[in-house]
Amino acid sequence: MKSNSLKTSCIALVMFLVYACVPLLGSAQEASSVYPGADEKSPSRAQYFSWINNTNEGATEAQTMINLEFFNWLHETYGMTLDIYAFDAGAIDGKRFYGSMHSERFKSQFPKGFQPMYEKAKAMNTRLGIWGGPDGFGDTEEETALRTEQMVSLCRDFEFALFKFDAVCGALREEKEDDFVNMMIQCRLYSPDLILLNHRLGLKKGKPYATTFLWGGQETYIDVFASNHQTAPHHRAGAISRGLVPGLQRLTEDHGTCISSCLDYWDDDLILQAFNRSLILAPEIYGNPWLLRDDEFPKLARIYNLHKKYREILVDGTILPENFGPYAVARGDSNTCLLSLRNLSWQDTVYTFYIDSIPLLKPEGVYEIRQYHPTEKLMGNVKIGTPIMVRIPSFRSCLLLLSSEPNEEVALDGIEYAVVKDIPEQNIQIDLLGMPGQQASFTINQAEAYKRASINGKEIDQFSGEVNISFPGKTYKSPYHQKLIKLTVVDKPMDTDALYEATVFAADNNALEVRSIQRSGWSEIPQVLEAQQAFFEQDVFVDRGIWDKNLFDGDRGTGFWPSIKYNVDQRVKGGCFRLDLGAVISLDTVFLQIPDYFSLQPLLIDEAYYAEVSTDLNEWERLKFMADTLIAIPLNEPLRYLKISYYPRQITEVYGRSKGETVDRSAWRASNLFASSTRMKAQKLWSASVQLDEIHKGSYLCIAINGVHGVEGAYAAVKVDGQLMGCPDRAVSYPSNTWEYVNARSDKNYTYYFPVDQQMEGKQIEVFVMAYEADKLELKPELWITANPIPFEKMRLELKPN
Repeated sequence: MKSNSLKTSCIALVMFLVYACVPLLGSAQEASSVYPGADEKSPSRAQYFSWINNTNEGATEAQTMINLEFFNWLHETYGMTLDIYAFDAGAIDGKRFYGSMHSERFKSQFPKGFQPMYEKAKAMNTRLGIWGGPDGFGDTEEETALRTEQMVSLCRDFEFALFKFDAVCGALREEKEDDFVNMMIQCRLYSPDLILLNHRLGLKKGKPYATTFLWGGQETYIDVFASNHQTAPHHRAGAISRGLVPGLQRLTEDHGTCISSCLDYWDDDLILQAFNRSLILAPEIYGNPWLLRDDEFPKLARIYNLHKKYREILVDGTILPENFGPYAVARGDSNTCLLSLRNLSWQDTVYTFYIDSIPLLKPEGVYEIRQYHPTEKLMGNVKIGTPIMVRIPSFRSCLLLLSSEPNEEVALDGIEYAVVKDIPEQNIQIDLLGMPGQQASFTINQAEAYKRASINGKEIDQFSGEVNISFPGKTYKSPYHQKLIKLTVVDKPMDTDALYEATVFAADNNALEVRSIQRSGWSEIPQVLEAQQAFFEQDVFVDRGIWDKNLFDGDRGTGFWPSIKYNVDQRVKGGCFRLDLGAVISLDTVFLQIPDYFSLQPLLIDEAYYAEVSTDLNEWERLKFMADTLIAIPLNEPLRYLKISYYPRQITEVYGRSKGETVDRSAWRASNLFASSTRMKAQKLWSASVQLDEIHKGSYLCIAINGVHGVEGAYAAVKVDGQLMGCPDRAVSYPSNTWEYVNARSDKNYTYYFPVDQQMEGKQIEVFVMAYEADKLELKPELWITANPIPFEKMRLELKPN
């Protein structure tokens, strides 16, 4: 111990002597001459940062190496390059504290320091970054020297490319501004391009050394910090409605695109982040991208690769006129530009414009137009004065390339497609996209560059000219996206309690990330699966009790309980514990395991309470039970549903027995945040009835409740041929036991989502909306149908280069 202390003191003394003269350097460097790692013309850097993969407890070496292997897989498989992998909070510094790489805490997280991650990242051309605070200089010269050396060493020894300094760690004391300046000067001697993100710091003398500011102070965790303000067919309408940074400044940060919760349409969000705003960090993502479906990773890589290809010209941009739609931007030079557009309405929208209305482009010559998103297609060559018409689906973004210069990248004329893989000297893979039953013809541009071509593994003899294909499936007459009907007020009384129960039993209160993995499924790709498992199996995720499966895992050390974070109780009107057995079964007893008397509260030992059980959500039987650390609820009849309005604060295990044997629980589900139906009395009811003759693949109904209804003040449910069915999803998201912070709340414009499939064709589908607040009943509910993804059939085209 004594030798370590002496060593630390010696290091501090040396550092003090080294940095004692740095104030002279700092004072000689005028603010106007400071280069903050980048300027407005610096190309963007592609980044991932680890916030909400870990929270304030911080990352670990083991989990980070797994995450880096995921990005290495993207790099090797699709050619995607990540410029920066940034550790977020808790690696060294944490919430309200400054840390040290010599601390036991750091060594327990990173036993070998940053060296293994540095080597892993560098092998795929990625540099590291880190979250922290601007201070940490202590109260003595020795402490100042140690902090300075620690931060400088990250740049000197590990080539760090980014510091994200956040006021969450702590503010910079005014008397330490000179030390901060000196530290940044020294860091940039080793990393001249070091990005310093200024997250709410309030810097004064140190401000010129910061590269960016946090635009609007807004984080982008969907349905936590960013949520819809209007009804919409998906959760990211609010995210893609973000406007533009004043003056299209690029030295700011928009917190990137969060890929962790509410994943549908993440690509529309990222297209705007990368090409519309195109800030110094772009494309920028954070969270848990390994929660995407396996078939979505090619699109993630494609966005990164396209941005890298054009990033030199993306530094210049101009805001386009209103006829291009809201917040439209063109970026590029006089020969080539990329247009990022969006449609923020329920209807598909066609925008019409001309080349000479785009200020960046020279008004002469012929321009080739390609669409890169939401699908790819070659739109042809256009002369000045020729109208260009672009159709953008409802609440989607669009990316176009207009260029008068030759483009050697593969393209197909006459068909929509998606480039899956395009790496030099490897076979090119492209998904051909067409609606079921569609007959299509296409040509391959520069077909002479390829020696062989195949579709779905079958070689094409002639591909230098037109190629004819037929997509499988029956041809649909109706569009997949359309408005169906407006709901009207129902005067006759109905059992709204059963409708309400149908939806809250269909929904869940799991963490938003749990909903994401249930949406995408566990990966079949080893590197992706390992990252998924590392996230969900980390101790802190399990210990927070935010996944109902913990009740059915046979482990009394895990559980599921109402999440209270930042003093916010996320239960609706006190909540209610609900249990769905998945089917009607016969049991003798249902047991609830409670860890101790404290966790039993507000129930009290040896007092009687009530549970209710049902087979159909219409008829309920009331059963009495005695409160104890093992609650036994005796049953008289078969059941599927159980609810307890007054329930323990912490439950660790739920199981049932029939004839003395514990039954299988693989289909059991639970929730604990939704209000009891006794506290939800409908004040007004709307309904509509439809019959769908055709239902496209991936379709779902959108029950849009336009108007102010109050927080949790409106619910929707469905009957199919008289059978009660609930809506499993909603925007803004149903209350959840969140992984980080608290669920977003809204008092207006909920949209409920109900999946439909071909088995429901021709059946009577009744849709209901219930409003619960007597002074908020002026609502205008309507019913839409849409599909995600677009219900294309796919055929795989593979091209072998010469």
